[in-house]
Amino acid sequence: MTKSTTSSNSLQSSFDQLYTDYWDKVFRLCMGYVNDDDWAKDIAQDTFITVWQQLPKFRQEAAIGTWIFRIACNNCLRQLERSSKFVHKEVDKADEGNSRVNEDEINFLYKCIATLSETDRLIISMELEDVKQTEIASIMGMSESNVRVRVHRIKEKLTEKFKEYER
Repeated sequence: MTKSTTSSNSLQSSFDQLYTDYWDKVFRLCMGYVNDDDWAKDIAQDTFITVWQQLPKFRQEAAIGTWIFRIACNNCLRQLERSSKFVHKEVDKADEGNSRVNEDEINFLYKCIATLSETDRLIISMELEDVKQTEIASIMGMSESNVRVRVHRIKEKLTEKFKEYER
């Protein structure tokens, strides 16, 4: 086996592991932006194409997850800029066994997130994916304290919307 074949196999293995570890998180992040299952899948797929293409150039100046989320965020913003309208669509039923109430609440959550500003959608989507606030701050180019304040305010807005929804 040549050195380039070994290197290629190692790269493929690294990418496969990243894809496995991050696909669901990237998809949900995209879903928080576009609220359209197919569109979110397309953006997530574009994200992983970029990850594959750029992985050999990754300089490890940030955590790999931070780098992937940044690519996903940029792809989401680029897609929204290209789109003249923001698409609102019901989330497809993820699992036939889920209760209708749970599905309705998830759909409502995505609708609520879709009403937020682009920055707030991104922040709360990453927060829901358990991305550390230090990483969110790095990705967004904000201070950690600013991220904490925004997360708190976003949660207050969403809580208020859910209280209205339950009435």
